[in-house]
Amino acid sequence: MSAEPAIVTPFEAVVPAVLPRATADLTEQRGTRRVTFTPKYGSGPVDVDVRYLWCGAPGAPTVIVQGGISADRDVCTGRDRASGWWQELVGESAAIDLRGCRVLSIDWLTPEDIGGTPSVSSEDQADALAALIDALGIVRARAFVGSSYGAMTALAFAARHPEKLSQLVLLAGAHRPHPLSTAQRSIQRGIVRLGLSSGRTDEALALARQLAMTTYRGSEEFSRRFAAGPELRDGRFHFPVEDYLEHAGRRFVERFDAERFLALSESIDLHDVAPESIATPTTLVGFPSDRLVPLADLCELQRRLAGTATLEVIDSPYGHDAFLKETAQLAPLLRHVLNDCCGD
Repeated sequence: MSAEPAIVTPFEAVVPAVLPRATADLTEQRGTRRVTFTPKYGSGPVDVDVRYLWCGAPGAPTVIVQGGISADRDVCTGRDRASGWWQELVGESAAIDLRGCRVLSIDWLTPEDIGGTPSVSSEDQADALAALIDALGIVRARAFVGSSYGAMTALAFAARHPEKLSQLVLLAGAHRPHPLSTAQRSIQRGIVRLGLSSGRTDEALALARQLAMTTYRGSEEFSRRFAAGPELRDGRFHFPVEDYLEHAGRRFVERFDAERFLALSESIDLHDVAPESIATPTTLVGFPSDRLVPLADLCELQRRLAGTATLEVIDSPYGHDAFLKETAQLAPLLRHVLNDCCGD
């Protein structure tokens, strides 16, 4: 039977800083480990090379952290990198404090990584993480903090490997994709496939990313930033939002591959986990301006989960990208939720 849903309210608690473990030199493993699992759309077990980062205090509890499809294993700064995609929340003395825990993150797998299967599933990502945990000698992860596609994978992990996990923290991710979001991603994939078939791959990938940006961000932000009128440039009118979108498209092409985008975008829409199969204590974080993962979907997920589940609502103009932008609001929430992880 599902637990009684907690009241949905904004998170406003003032949480004191978590006391770290005794000061110790932080360690970092950044490498590749071969693991074996059976892909959802495969015909049998396969050996897969998983690229991972495992860093933090030696001997401390492990917290898995995964982001959206464009995120990689480099969640924080490190010896050989100047930045990480969530460095304001993961690091020494940060909300997810590397002095009190170890963070584990992987690069997302694609069909090419797992033997050329037709598609890759959130279950495949979860099984790869579970096999990696075994290979690294981790008996049980203290928490899985997942954002967007990472939240989907976290749910799949909890459903398939509950004995390996103590707590779930899910930001802007649900048990299934919303059909309107699937429609938007389907158009993006169609653009990229058209580009591949016509020899204009980079242009198509950039255009797909531009369309994606209109779904990641909120209406309020666009209204505030791009309200000015158009200007005549190079023989046509340019609207203020166009420069922003074109820049986002160029940056994405510089660091992402078209086939990888197609595989991971499709994986989002293939995701479907039964909440009733998950008894792991769960904290959900939603944003009212998020049009990709509507708050109603998180309310449904909260009601249907078999274990204790709370939903925290954070107001933000940034839509789905609020989990990347609202670090000041998320920090006290994460400190509070992960107190057992970072303060034992």
